[in-house]
Amino acid sequence: MNRFFTKGVIAFMLPMLWFFPQVLKAQIQNMKLLNVPVDISDDFKSFTNTYYLADSLSQFDAATGTGRVVYKRYVYSSRQAFDNMLGVLKPVKANEFPETEYEASPSLPFSIQFVSPKTIRVRASSGFQVKPNPESLMLVNGKAPVDTRSWNYSKISGGHRYASDYGSVTIMEHPWRVEIRDAKGKLLTKTMHHVDNADSSYTPVLPFSYVRRASDYSRSMSAVFSLGPDEKIFGCGESFTQFNKRGQKVVLWADDANGVQNETMYKPIPFFMSNRGYGMFMHTSSPITCDFGKYFNGANSLMIGDDELDLFVFLGAPKDILDEYTNLTGKAAMPPLWSFGFWMSRITYFSEQDGRNVAAKLRENQIPADVIHFDTGWFTTDWRTDYKFAPDRFKDPAKMMTDLKADGFHISLWQLPYFTPKNKLFPEIIEKGLAVKDAKGNIPYEDATLDFSNPATVTWYQEKIASLLKMGVGAIKVDFGEAAPDNGLYYSGKTGFYEHNLYPLRYNKAVADITKQVNGENIIWARSAWAGSQRYPLHWGGDAENTNTGMAAELRGGLSFGLSGFAFWSHDIGGFVQKTPEDLYRRWAAFGFLTSHTRSHGMPPKEPWEYGESFNNYFRLADNMRYQLMPYIYAQAKVCTEKGLPMVRALFVEYPNDPGSWLVDDEYLFGSDILVAPLLENVTERNVYLPPGKWIDYQSGTVYEGGWRSIAPGAVQAVILVRDGAVIPHIKLAQSTMKMDWSTLKLVAYTTGAQQAKGFVCLPKDNVLHEVTLDNQGGFFKLNKDWSNGAIRWEIQSNTEYNKSAGK
Repeated sequence: MNRFFTKGVIAFMLPMLWFFPQVLKAQIQNMKLLNVPVDISDDFKSFTNTYYLADSLSQFDAATGTGRVVYKRYVYSSRQAFDNMLGVLKPVKANEFPETEYEASPSLPFSIQFVSPKTIRVRASSGFQVKPNPESLMLVNGKAPVDTRSWNYSKISGGHRYASDYGSVTIMEHPWRVEIRDAKGKLLTKTMHHVDNADSSYTPVLPFSYVRRASDYSRSMSAVFSLGPDEKIFGCGESFTQFNKRGQKVVLWADDANGVQNETMYKPIPFFMSNRGYGMFMHTSSPITCDFGKYFNGANSLMIGDDELDLFVFLGAPKDILDEYTNLTGKAAMPPLWSFGFWMSRITYFSEQDGRNVAAKLRENQIPADVIHFDTGWFTTDWRTDYKFAPDRFKDPAKMMTDLKADGFHISLWQLPYFTPKNKLFPEIIEKGLAVKDAKGNIPYEDATLDFSNPATVTWYQEKIASLLKMGVGAIKVDFGEAAPDNGLYYSGKTGFYEHNLYPLRYNKAVADITKQVNGENIIWARSAWAGSQRYPLHWGGDAENTNTGMAAELRGGLSFGLSGFAFWSHDIGGFVQKTPEDLYRRWAAFGFLTSHTRSHGMPPKEPWEYGESFNNYFRLADNMRYQLMPYIYAQAKVCTEKGLPMVRALFVEYPNDPGSWLVDDEYLFGSDILVAPLLENVTERNVYLPPGKWIDYQSGTVYEGGWRSIAPGAVQAVILVRDGAVIPHIKLAQSTMKMDWSTLKLVAYTTGAQQAKGFVCLPKDNVLHEVTLDNQGGFFKLNKDWSNGAIRWEIQSNTEYNKSAGK
């Protein structure tokens, strides 16, 4: 090659060396991997789409709360000023032909309904609905109740107002707005109209509206509400990002998060609450993107994939909001007592002998436990679900379970709803049409994904699960469920756009229903969830990293999950991915044993004796504490099922009037009376925020006043404090809940001189919740009233006496 030709080639290629990386970068930015969460926010800022902005109320019937809203048509146009370009909304004329057939400014249905004195239902539509009121799997009994008595109507200048004892809702005619106020008349939030920011900000803000996509003419709603200056937002499911969602964009799309330190979620829930005294439930299974003041600080933009808005607004303090939300979508059923014991697991026990050995070791080392979990390896081929124990490794699984149950152990089994082509059940699933299909009638992925919207699939699946339950299995691990094909066509007649998020709920329900039918017990162990899944406890936190930041993120996720209507939640003690460092395992164990449910799981080893004698002794100490606290745990669990409260509880749920309690995301209330501050780093003490009042150290007896305190942990490596005036019931230590003697209970009064202390007791034999009151009589406590009529032998102590007797 001569030098002139070479020089010419180089001259030609040099610009291309710059060009190709730019193309590659653009391709990467636009690349969509399989099951990447669907973020629809881009649809609301596209120059190719048309936007319809809610403008005015054209009709309204006050008696029925129904009317019509006029929407004005806009598109984005560019505006340049001094080398700066903005996309701004400009009104446009209709572009359809023939012009006589379509409205430029459509008048569309809108309604206000009332569910209870504290709950408002706001509905709006972007167009004609074939099935405007279908039954919903997310709602109890498929539909919301209607309250026709609690709200009083009054006509006001320029609008309409409805008021109850707990607040009011005002509908203004022009500009159209819906305003929500508390009982004192304070504005909590309101829908945003185009004029609200047009004159006060140069930032273009899309108000309450809907988008019509140019690509397919599909429509989606954007319900935009105002945010207050110091407003905070919490909830949205098991979200691992910062606790307060204000200033974040949250995408509600079920996803295998592959850990707990990123923004995706195994358990997104379309519900949140505000510290201003309201909560919202976006009643849809479509993808949702919530911009909680991230783009524009004063706007809460709820971009809902659905072409109609169905929004429930709840009024009150956090407890009121959770109670109302779970009245609507369901409260958690009470799990069986044994589920509150320790679950011993790893990935994985491969044989009957493995199970028997670990059970024997637990008893030999006096590590109280109630469950042995077999993860992915109990089949002939690891991970290949066929609902059959490997015959060469499990000689008699039914006898194994009978023997272990006699020693106080239940068995939990792993499975998942995806079937690889090599799975022997794959041909049957395809032949019977039990899998999700694509537009061609094929399966979208290489794996067959069970279609739980098909009753035949549910029947087939439940028969498989029932055979295991009848053999003696106590619980089924409902793993995965986040990857339902978004491009799939489902038996329900809907696409994955609507079925993907609903899939976890259908999956949870299928297993929970058959478990209840066969065993009579409300228990599953699930990773994925959607609104309504709280009816089917319980859920755990996914594949956490074995790090301090992983532990902190797991706690944030649990707190957010609890603020989304879920009473029960667990996590893999020590993290999942690798062997847990001993120091981290110690600190995480203290956190794990003070969660509603407790499981060690992940890469081996997870068994405490595998870490040496010192760790084994420590693990036993923490486990013993939990088992002795079982009457407290069980009673608090019962309270949660009745009130829609979480066991792992953000401080502000109990202390809504304390500003400091709204700022804390690294400690929690375990039930109503015990505060837990885990050690998220290897430190000898940590800063702990204490809500108003006095707090008594559970391990040392030291008394602390509310506020910020630097506190050292006790022998169990967490700061554990009891609220002044609480009664904490205890039980004699046993190696499983089956061996516990509930005829003798110890009531410990934690007080600093109060004349009374109160708590709860719930006996597993009848699941009836009872309040217990202890009266202080000269420094000694006496039971105010024995509701057991002598059936229970009560041992009563002050916390000082209890600490001495326990050798603390």
